Amino acid sequence: MEYKKVAFSFSQAEEYQKDMLIAELGDVGFDTFEETETGFDAFIIASQFNETAITEVLNTLEEGVQYAYVIHDIEPENWNEEWEKNFSPLIIANQCYVRATFHDPQPQYPYEIVIDPKMAFGTGHHQTTTMMMEYVLATDLGGKVILDMGAGTGILAILASKRGAKKVIAIDNDDICYESAIENAALNKIANLTSLCGSKESIPVLEFDIILANINRNILLDQIESYAAVLKTKGTIFFSGFYESPDLEMITAHCEQFSLQYVDHKKMGDWVAARFVKIIS
Repeated sequence: MEYKKVAFSFSQAEEYQKDMLIAELGDVGFDTFEETETGFDAFIIASQFNETAITEVLNTLEEGVQYAYVIHDIEPENWNEEWEKNFSPLIIANQCYVRATFHDPQPQYPYEIVIDPKMAFGTGHHQTTTMMMEYVLATDLGGKVILDMGAGTGILAILASKRGAKKVIAIDNDDICYESAIENAALNKIANLTSLCGSKESIPVLEFDIILANINRNILLDQIESYAAVLKTKGTIFFSGFYESPDLEMITAHCEQFSLQYVDHKKMGDWVAARFVKIIS
């Protein structure tokens, strides 16, 4: 599958403004972002690329943001070279070591995850993934049935399995993410992870103890009802992919309609991850 890369550079912009732009680009089809010295690179499937949509997003930027962008064609065979140049090992909560196949193991950490992201989002480097991994590391998953929505590389699902989950379902609506989760599960010798390609309609008829959903505000608002329908009473949902204001308040209000009660949240930069519990069936 062919991709396009849009390289954004900024001569004047705050970090939160860049983060807001990334979120908006995600809403128009961009699925992978990599930080650069002058800004970030955004990747999108070539068939979904629409420069008019980019222009419309850029028109929403606050006054004073100064930027430029260049569009590149990325051939499939060049992707590994592209991300290998930028992918560095990552340590989460001093417990989980995330590396690529070309990095040396670090057995001193309790958990190690090997990721070959291809074009799938989710290497752990983005703040939302980091916070979700911190929640997973701090939660008892022994014997639990887990749903990972917007699974990307499958990194959260893999960590959940390593933390003792009984069964893990990983769902993403991108076929590259679907295949990436399968490949990464194999790399990590995970046998209890099922990867599905689809959206909320692909959620199996099961009762889940824990749901992980690292997507974006608008998709979460659309899918919360579906999550609540398959979550056990007293089950937990961890959300991320949005901002503290106004997103968290909007998500909390929507969750209350489906008996999902806010517990707490984390914040990293301008991004938030939050925990909710189902209070009744």
